[in-house]
Amino acid sequence: MKIERIDTLVCHARMRNWIFVKVVTDQPDLVGWGEATLEWHTRGVLASIEDLSELLIGEDPRRIEHLWQKMWRQHFWHGSGIVRSTAIAGIDLALWDIAGKRLGVPCHQLWGGRVRDTIRLYCHLGGGEMEAFYGTDVTQANRFAELACRAVDEGFTAFKAMAVPPTLPVEGLRPVRAAERCVEAMRRAVGDEIDIMVDCHARPSPAMGMKFARALDPYGLFFLEEPCWPEQVADLAGIRQAVSTPIATGERLTHLAPFRDLFAVGGCDVCQLDLTHCGGISEARRIAALADAHRIALAPHNPQGPISTAAAIEFGFSQPGFVICETVHADVPWRADVVSEGYRVEPTTRLVHPNPRPGLGVEVREDEIRKHPFQPEVHQFVDYPDGSVGDW
Repeated sequence: MKIERIDTLVCHARMRNWIFVKVVTDQPDLVGWGEATLEWHTRGVLASIEDLSELLIGEDPRRIEHLWQKMWRQHFWHGSGIVRSTAIAGIDLALWDIAGKRLGVPCHQLWGGRVRDTIRLYCHLGGGEMEAFYGTDVTQANRFAELACRAVDEGFTAFKAMAVPPTLPVEGLRPVRAAERCVEAMRRAVGDEIDIMVDCHARPSPAMGMKFARALDPYGLFFLEEPCWPEQVADLAGIRQAVSTPIATGERLTHLAPFRDLFAVGGCDVCQLDLTHCGGISEARRIAALADAHRIALAPHNPQGPISTAAAIEFGFSQPGFVICETVHADVPWRADVVSEGYRVEPTTRLVHPNPRPGLGVEVREDEIRKHPFQPEVHQFVDYPDGSVGDW
């Protein structure tokens, strides 16, 4: 069995362009699908996949780990940069899809079998609709409450909100109190039975991240995400030690070594590895094993396209430490048109039942994808009041 070619298909999705990776073998009708979506870097990822393809054409797709090592190590530069690690991930997911299809089993059966019966989903406020999630200002606490109620009405028992505004490295109480009012309004609206996550988006400095974490601690958050830059592992550990709220991070880490450093200092309670950015399932399984040794929960970062979601769910059914899966469902109207998934979601509880189809369980409709060709992504900018550049 040999790899004949690696194709890419791009589907525009407003803030992102979903990059679907198709690995074609010399066996009749045996192809694998992956995803390598990276907002605002679409053309760079496509070029990186083309470069990596030169290493893989003619190779045996069954040698997944061998091919992963080849993509990671060859040509001197390791695959730790975000563009190349995303390209590797898309190909790696497709190789696992081939492995499952070849053996006639879902991918979670290849990784030790199913460890749970269902997976819980959480949504973004607004279901992933860009203006609702990223554009609701923290001065609009009532709007946060309305969107929270809508998420519950849609069956979700957990949701995430961007309730922390961009701030300078040191500010007073005004932004902190604004965030507190938003979270208080959401908690009052949905009660204690619904879980709330707050995403800081790594906007705050460590000093401001500490202020936000302490102010929001009384509201019983499921987790507080990225309270400061992910490179600042000692500061993450300090914030974690200062509050009872679980601290989540990891979506911007691209390989095993930085997760090792994060876990070693006690920098998080929840590991948010991203299967499409951390080198794929092959590397994610190593990260997950390390997280398990530290008793750190898994809640993958997953605001991308439908193949990313299918892969995250397959992964979750095989991982003991997996607690919840991020999803978006209302980012673009054509999400459900381009891919058919094998897993089943209960609409009243947003619990996922396992995929019975071989591989990742996705059926890709290439004609539908071609209806939404590449367009430059909608940019997101943050400038501070003094005109300096902030973190989005």
